[in-house]
Amino acid sequence: MSCNAPALDRVFLHIGSLPIYWYGVIIAAGAFLGLFLATREADRLGMKKDIMVDLVVFAIPIAIISARIYYVIFEWDRYAGGPWSDVFAIWEGGIAIHGALIGSVLTAIIYARVKQVSFWQLADIAAPSIILGQAIGRWGNFMNQEAHGGEIAESTYNSFHQYLPDFIMNQMCIDGVMYHPTFLYESFWNILVFVFLLILRKFNPIRGELFLSYAITYSIGRYFIEGMRTDSLYVLGSLRQAQVISIVIIVVALLLIIYRRKTINTRYNEVEHKGKVVKNTYQKKKNKKKK
Repeated sequence: MSCNAPALDRVFLHIGSLPIYWYGVIIAAGAFLGLFLATREADRLGMKKDIMVDLVVFAIPIAIISARIYYVIFEWDRYAGGPWSDVFAIWEGGIAIHGALIGSVLTAIIYARVKQVSFWQLADIAAPSIILGQAIGRWGNFMNQEAHGGEIAESTYNSFHQYLPDFIMNQMCIDGVMYHPTFLYESFWNILVFVFLLILRKFNPIRGELFLSYAITYSIGRYFIEGMRTDSLYVLGSLRQAQVISIVIIVVALLLIIYRRKTINTRYNEVEHKGKVVKNTYQKKKNKKKK
């Protein structure tokens, strides 16, 4: 479908000659809001807020670096012939969420061991914050006019997209062609996952299951939305990298849930049994003292 609409300014403001892009501002806003929610949850669980703050201080820069490295590796042909400065131009877009997750998880595992706390507990606390940050971060793609889908047919536009806000669809008008706002589809899906995780958290699932549920539900949405995008990274020819990774994450997360339920339930039963013995022994000693 053809169109004619000006794009929004990608620059948020200038500090002297230095431009501050909307992309970075939106990503930072998502990260700070996620940190706020994570510290509140940590406080509710009786954990020191500094633990989550310190984790984020390490995890965010490592996540950004790993996300960029991941993207550049899969898009190497794009950067091999150009200036090396393009490799570091994150403000131009081009970071992969799966790369960020790999960097974040590895950082959290190491951090948990150093601090001698449960990685799964940290992951559960962070899960709703991560998906909310992803939902907000997709609007950075919107400002950069990236992560969009294929061309919209006029019949599709008239039946659905015409009811979306004009500023969204105008920004999806790129070089005279109207494209699917897949960034919006994924942002909306991520918000649904965020709400789901908040509801699931109230049922006190086994430790680690909140994070694994995030991994599964996010990957389901990402798999289908990725199939609509025109800027996908590919592996082995026509296979979309994000779809392959999504399937792997879903399978691994499901297996971990099954494994952990079996092993942890057994362990909990043993602890509960010992706990009853200790409690009964304590009660008898206490009663004897009263006599």
